[in-house]
Amino acid sequence: MWKTYAAAFTVTLFAAALLFSPETGLRAAIYGMDIWWKTVFPSLLPFFILTELMAGLGVIAFFGSLLSRFMQFFFRIPGPAGVTWMLSLASGFPSGARMAARLRAEHSITRIEAERLVAMAHSSNPLFILSAVASGFLKNPEAGFLLAAAHYGGAFLVGLTMRFYGGSKKGKAKTVASGPLTAFKEARKKDGRVFGTMFADAVLSSVQTLMLIGGFILFFSVLTALLNEYGAAAFFFSLAASQETSMPIVRALFAGFFELTSGVQLSSSTSISSNVSLLLISAILGFSGLSVHAQVAAIISSTDIRYGPFLVARVFHSFYAVILTLWLLSYPFSFPAVSLSFIPERGMFITVLFLGAASLLLAFRYSKSREKRA
Repeated sequence: MWKTYAAAFTVTLFAAALLFSPETGLRAAIYGMDIWWKTVFPSLLPFFILTELMAGLGVIAFFGSLLSRFMQFFFRIPGPAGVTWMLSLASGFPSGARMAARLRAEHSITRIEAERLVAMAHSSNPLFILSAVASGFLKNPEAGFLLAAAHYGGAFLVGLTMRFYGGSKKGKAKTVASGPLTAFKEARKKDGRVFGTMFADAVLSSVQTLMLIGGFILFFSVLTALLNEYGAAAFFFSLAASQETSMPIVRALFAGFFELTSGVQLSSSTSISSNVSLLLISAILGFSGLSVHAQVAAIISSTDIRYGPFLVARVFHSFYAVILTLWLLSYPFSFPAVSLSFIPERGMFITVLFLGAASLLLAFRYSKSREKRA
């Protein structure tokens, strides 16, 4: 019961702080909204829709059958889960958790396998690392591949570590007896929807998940701003920072603990040396911030997947990424300079376009349901 009292007290305190500082909350909410509808929504939406279509059409089952032995040997997860992991590397978080929750809801994987998958299928979008972080925040395109190598290398090591989670008895994957074509046909037959209905469902489901993600981004942006406004952050800084020179590092870690983008942006400050900035960014990207953690927890809450293994895996990911970054910095590797530019206005246009399309689809479905009831 004490957890309920603590949660009620915390939420009430947060609401009071927001009432007394509405301008701070508004500025932070606008900042979070700007990140969501210009960058997060347009970068994740295509992957969400495509993975829904691939699952419905049987493509994931097909490649899952091909990759089954490889994934069992390295990560102790079945083939379809391995396809999910590879897709999550390209799409970014929290798409891995979303696809894992779907596989678990369909009973395609066991709970232990789902927890392994959620723990390892969690990495940043490469567009964010190469464009926003390297070219935008750091103004150093050469650092993009170094950060990406450390981040995705850390994700691979997390997968190897999580293969030992759950023991040898629980969560043993089912062997795939059917061939790729048979698995493809069975998955398509099991779904049974025509392509038009499948596409509409994919758009609606993807937009719904992204609205949830947007809510968490806004909430944690406001929370971080209020902690800074009322001195909670300054109190933590006074305890953690023994020297004035270490204050920017502590500020970056504090912000990154709550919200990834803010932490990465502060880590790119000119007051922090370039090598330390890269180490901080790798650590923050590996942990990914409580805002993303809350998104994953909300997505898996409809299943029996537990949050604990995911949290432990993020600590491992942060540690592995920092070690790999140190190793890459200690050797004279030459990484190519890749300067990607994502124009925010284009992202905003895509967001508005798909929100409008989703609204039309919802209205069409509602009218159809009314006709059936009549």
